[in-house]
Amino acid sequence: MRISLHGGHSGQYCDHARDTLAEIVEAYHRAGFQCVGLTEHMPPPDDSGLYPDEVALGRSAGWMEARFALYVAEARQLAREYKDRMRILVGMEGEWYPGCEKWVAELRKYHSLDYVVGSVHHVQGVCFDFSGESYAKAAALCGGRVQLYAAYFDAQFAMLQATRPEVVGHFDLIRLHDPNYLQTLATPEVWERVLRNLEWIRGAGAILDINARALLKGQTEPYVCAPILDAAARMGIAVAYGDDAHGVADVGFGLELVEELLALRGMKVPDVLSAQWLQHRER
Repeated sequence: MRISLHGGHSGQYCDHARDTLAEIVEAYHRAGFQCVGLTEHMPPPDDSGLYPDEVALGRSAGWMEARFALYVAEARQLAREYKDRMRILVGMEGEWYPGCEKWVAELRKYHSLDYVVGSVHHVQGVCFDFSGESYAKAAALCGGRVQLYAAYFDAQFAMLQATRPEVVGHFDLIRLHDPNYLQTLATPEVWERVLRNLEWIRGAGAILDINARALLKGQTEPYVCAPILDAAARMGIAVAYGDDAHGVADVGFGLELVEELLALRGMKVPDVLSAQWLQHRER
């Protein structure tokens, strides 16, 4: 079954993406997807949560909130238009920084979102994946690379507990600008946090995003990397492919490789076409 539970960023509703939401949805349909989850980024509760590119464009939190409402409305309309051809789930990619858990809950409830992808892009107030320079800044603020990873996985754990996302997005995004990420992950103080967070995912019945966008960013394997995927397999954690598409050209990218990695480990993708899927666990 072709699904993407972390996909559908569009140039209309995300300043670092391309193409319209309708064009991206049509691309999923042409590519034979039975289900796609649209997951535009949540608007920040205040201007301190803006991405660097949003700041450069003069965006405000209020403007982002209004645009997000337009996204939800269009996504719902597209879900109705495609209901006999493809299931469209209307969700959002959450963020995590101090004090935003109530905001995530309010957005989820107000917009009646189908689900939330729980992601972390900020450590020590720095959007670490925006550039190599921002990554280095975050590492310096933490006191080094290992400490950056530890802070990231601690922030992720806090996000998981506070927002209880149905899907956990690009679990090891923190490795993006680290060519020696396998060694860093193997550091005891990092690996114990990885296992702790995976245990939470298993206990909550959440789904681990196997995110192919890493391949577009020059990585040799998706998020998550092999050691973490092996650990998730041993724990019996549910997984799902995500292309994290930021335009039509990204739709379905890396799907075959992800399917091969999951098949080698006997990992299962949940039946997201089931009416019961969205109630698969108690929030």
